[in-house]
Amino acid sequence: MSLMRSVLLRASQNAWLERQMRHRAFSRRALRRFMPGEDVEAALTASAAFAERGITTVLTQLGEDLRDPDEARAVTAHYLEVLAAIHERQLPTHLSVKPTQFGLDIDRVLCRDQLARLADAAAARNNTLWVDMEATPQLVSTLELFHDLRPDHPNLALCVQSYLRRCATDVDALLESGAQIRLVKGAYAEPADLAFERKADVDASYLTIAKRLVDDAAAGGPKHGIATHDLGMIAQIEAHATSVGAATDVVEYQMLYGIRREAQDRLRRDGAAVRVLISYGGAWFKWYMRRLAERPANLWFVARSVFS
Repeated sequence: MSLMRSVLLRASQNAWLERQMRHRAFSRRALRRFMPGEDVEAALTASAAFAERGITTVLTQLGEDLRDPDEARAVTAHYLEVLAAIHERQLPTHLSVKPTQFGLDIDRVLCRDQLARLADAAAARNNTLWVDMEATPQLVSTLELFHDLRPDHPNLALCVQSYLRRCATDVDALLESGAQIRLVKGAYAEPADLAFERKADVDASYLTIAKRLVDDAAAGGPKHGIATHDLGMIAQIEAHATSVGAATDVVEYQMLYGIRREAQDRLRRDGAAVRVLISYGGAWFKWYMRRLAERPANLWFVARSVFS
């Protein structure tokens, strides 16, 4: 792991820095690079704008590690309202949620019930509900929860992280069950016995699994999500898809709001499926620092926002 990435991930856990960032005007200016606004209306408006460009979206309300059951139920109620708004506005938009938003660490039954309720509401609107993968302390319980729920909720889809040493094995089991997968590299600080430390190893794992997802989709599986801003990686995945005779839109390239807009439009013009993740909400600090850690070059944009 690079020194800068390590520093940024450690900073994401610093309560003092979080308090400082929340009260600085420059922080909110810099934040606008990665999210259109803190309220859901801003996210829905952005989704409509992407739809006009032929790009689909996925929304997520920021926040994690909830410890109050009433707060977990409130998250469910919020997402039910967002699903209704998406359906009413006829937006090509999914939801993506973190299990700890529904109390995974305090009550597995509560979390399961809330996810099932939300998945049912999404299914009634012919929509997909994505389950995010968090840090390794939640890995096994998230996988167990997903495998438990999915037989009755086939519209559930799951995120996996290529920097985890066990990722390929988990993907094999998920594909065997017919699950739809979003592949990311990973954005948490993890011990070396659980996660690859060298970027080259993370990238190699990512490319191997991405090719596996292309092959599965080409053989009649679901449209998996390839979530990366690495254009070189995308080019290799596109070349593999061509080599196996797969359609241009066999998988879906997923990117974050505010990053690689030109690449998003280029992929879409070339016939690829593109989906943009739009985050919103006030609990943005940890998420924001992890975004910087994923690509420390983004610090330049933060610095420019400070002095602009």
